[in-house]
Amino acid sequence: MARNVLARHPVVRPEPKSIKHLVQMAVDEAGDQISHKYRGKDGIVEVTFKEFQKDIYHLGTALVDMGLESGHIACAGENSYNWITVFVTALQSKGVFCPIDKDLPDDDLVNIINHGDDDIIFCDKKREEAFKRIRDRIERVKYFICFDREEDENEFLSFGKLMARGKELYENGDKRFEEIENEDKQKLKMLIYTSGTTGLAKGVMLSEHNILSLVHWGIQLTTLRDVALSVLPYHHCYESITGLLVAIHLKATLCINDSLKRVVKNMALYKPSYMYVVPALLEVVYRRMIASIEEKGKTKKVQTGIKLSRFLRAIGIDKRREIFAELHAAFGGRLVKIICGGAPLRAEIVEFFDDIGIIVTNGYGITECSPLVAVNTDFDNDPKTVGYPMGCIDVRIAEPNEDGEGEICVKGDIVMLGYYKNEQATKDVFTEDGYFCTGDYGKLTKKGQIMITGRKKNIIILGNGKNIYPEELEEYIGNIPYVLENIVYADRNEDGREENLAVQCVLDPEYLKSGDIAELQAKLKHDVFAALEKLPTYKQVNNVIIRETPFVKTTTNKIRRAKDGSPM
Repeated sequence: MARNVLARHPVVRPEPKSIKHLVQMAVDEAGDQISHKYRGKDGIVEVTFKEFQKDIYHLGTALVDMGLESGHIACAGENSYNWITVFVTALQSKGVFCPIDKDLPDDDLVNIINHGDDDIIFCDKKREEAFKRIRDRIERVKYFICFDREEDENEFLSFGKLMARGKELYENGDKRFEEIENEDKQKLKMLIYTSGTTGLAKGVMLSEHNILSLVHWGIQLTTLRDVALSVLPYHHCYESITGLLVAIHLKATLCINDSLKRVVKNMALYKPSYMYVVPALLEVVYRRMIASIEEKGKTKKVQTGIKLSRFLRAIGIDKRREIFAELHAAFGGRLVKIICGGAPLRAEIVEFFDDIGIIVTNGYGITECSPLVAVNTDFDNDPKTVGYPMGCIDVRIAEPNEDGEGEICVKGDIVMLGYYKNEQATKDVFTEDGYFCTGDYGKLTKKGQIMITGRKKNIIILGNGKNIYPEELEEYIGNIPYVLENIVYADRNEDGREENLAVQCVLDPEYLKSGDIAELQAKLKHDVFAALEKLPTYKQVNNVIIRETPFVKTTTNKIRRAKDGSPM
């Protein structure tokens, strides 16, 4: 069992008593500072904390006037300031906020909207078209509030007109929404449907207490700065809770990235000091940086700089930001920290960014835990682990084997209430003494950091009784420069038993042009064997395959596996 180790210099902030109090603290302490920046039609728009709170009150007042302040309030769309306004307004209401994955197909939209009992849906233009297609299949929904619509059309209403109505009511003395105080912090407040790599989506129920605990304890374990670039999808609580709400608590300026294609350009524009990413995104940035360095013929110069900076740091002198000023300029010149989560991260990437003066801390989370369970600290950053557990939880390794590996189980303030309208699924993931079973396998280091070794559902049990976590082998194979993605799985014999290991690899398209397929296949096989040569014999891969099509992904860019663990 492990408790966390707090950051050496944690951010000392009063614990918010409610979401309303969270916003009010920011207004009281930094009301005229910029809370949000985003690209508008006529340039960059800046919103202060005072203005943000007023927008919340205006929207909330309009919802009260419609009789929907206690309903299930859903939102589907691209990242935007309007999305954030709906999010925080719903959290302050008497109702429940239901973020919807913006990329779901129609049938999945129907299923989660109906199952989630949504009463009103906020959306952008693209999603409005989808909702019109499925309108007759989602009868409970009363209104669709469209961010891009100028005029009302039946139940499809203009967001702008709704805000104007709320503002008019509020300024004329209607304080019904402003005066809402939610006494029971343990009630359902946010309903998030998972997009797991296996199985059907389930509705994760989070309370206001869960959310506030994550926001408060999260900043005790890591150090964040003054300007964030917000990149990841808002319908995932990694970005919405850990990103959007934590930024409010820190009084940081949150800059909204409007396109993944413009991430680097927006970094130069907004000059962030920190950002949240997933490994897939950081991998792309890393590969592009290395490719750019090679194209400019500066590989040797960078390598020499790294050797010099390491020597200077060893004697207490840190000149990384000066030595690698050109690289920092590409990120806006102020980037200090990148927090990465959602999947394993290669240690090589962490080490490279550390060498040039940017901290990359890997963390571990799951939606059912609001979502952060653990994260590495700035002063004790071990990329082989996912860091120290949050201060408000206990972590237990269930039924550990001889190496100390077992299922990671969590108990504490950030653990969900359960799955919505699914008592059996809830019962299946909780122990009798209240621990949530994550389905992830791992162990604890001597320092108390969590080391992830694999997914319970992905474990391969060979005919000889040996247990193999494919993620371990995938990390080794992923270090081959031209391998973009790979999945390790078991080849089965005629009886269906798992006998040998196989791997499918997606290769860099540019690399595929460098030779014929037979030569590339032979080289890949050689490099895979070399990558795994130090591992035991039973962990060696027998069958190496070049995959011609991309892996099937979830909307969080995780590779989907079939029930037998093989790629889909």
